[in-house]
Amino acid sequence: MSDEVFKGNFTQQEPIPEEAIARAVEVMRSGRLHRYNTLPGEKGEVAELEEEFAAYTGAKYALAVASGGYALGCALRALEVKPGEPVLTNAFTLAPVPGAIASVGARPVFVGVTEGLVIDLDDLPVKIAESGAKVLMLSHMRGHIVDMDALMYICNGAGVAVIEDCAHTMGAHWDGVPSGRHGVIGCYSTQTYKHINSGEGGFLITDDDEIAARAIMLSGSYMLYGKHTAGPAPEVYEAIKYQTPNVSGRMDHLRAAILRVQLRNLDSQVENWNARYRVVEEGLRDTPGLTLTLRSQQEHYVGSSFQFLLMDWLDEKIEALVARCLARGVELKWFGAPEPVAFTSRYESWRYAKPQSLPDSDRVLRAIMDVRLPLTFSLEDCAILSRIIREEILRAG
Repeated sequence: MSDEVFKGNFTQQEPIPEEAIARAVEVMRSGRLHRYNTLPGEKGEVAELEEEFAAYTGAKYALAVASGGYALGCALRALEVKPGEPVLTNAFTLAPVPGAIASVGARPVFVGVTEGLVIDLDDLPVKIAESGAKVLMLSHMRGHIVDMDALMYICNGAGVAVIEDCAHTMGAHWDGVPSGRHGVIGCYSTQTYKHINSGEGGFLITDDDEIAARAIMLSGSYMLYGKHTAGPAPEVYEAIKYQTPNVSGRMDHLRAAILRVQLRNLDSQVENWNARYRVVEEGLRDTPGLTLTLRSQQEHYVGSSFQFLLMDWLDEKIEALVARCLARGVELKWFGAPEPVAFTSRYESWRYAKPQSLPDSDRVLRAIMDVRLPLTFSLEDCAILSRIIREEILRAG
């Protein structure tokens, strides 16, 4: 075994494109950063971005907002989820998802995770029946997409509305259908570590007229909803505009200007991520003690991060592996750590949710290892980091 050390930075994203920087400077020079501060006859950067994102996803309506987490909470409010109401979500997700459910006073109900790191479609109908939930906030966690045809069959049959959390699947699709387009609402993030980068930001998409109108009113449109050119007709707002609270979470022109150029380049960026993902996957294939996740032919994913499983390893053995990899420059995130670290946490960490028992999922969650693959890594970088991980797993025996 070698003593090779990885030199890459796992949190270093690519620079914002020069064209986007130039447009952002124009916006700053104008002083018109607020989305509704436009000249006569001018749509503005945010409205233009919303039109472009609706076209990209094939959605009827799109709303640009302040963050992906805000989009999730807005989606629940737009569906009129009530305090105390059960809302289903994945046991394997990140804290903003159950956090959005808790933010509207609803009750998170966790559905199991499989070794493919997707929601357990055997557990889903059980949890629907037990909880009586009428909403599923489906997290495509770390870019893993479940069989969406099977999931929608279950949910449609049970009268369950699906909100898709697509924070890790912008640019992905299932059997040709863009991620976010199976459910009644799709939510996306443009936070720095996502697929287009505005520091913070997000989108909500839907084909439903009334949901779109509610979301736009909720986002802080006041009575300026006519400026939403990717929204419904003005008459749709008449029935809801006096009953819908303002929970401001608008995107501004500066972030929209940065995002519009990146959105045009997204599909080529997806291919770049997937090339890196495949290098790591091949480098770790057939490593004793390591389980790779199997991905369906129907899933066109975005490989901006990589996950593998260390099934039934002892905690101290995983902790030692993480430390040895870090000493060689490779940052592994362990979702099974007993205490939350940075963004990694498990459903039992979210103590605002009622305690739940998911022993089969616990076994999977304890095994999940995660590594970011920013596009600042070359293909050779990805080969090096996979060699280091493989060597340290073999060293661990």
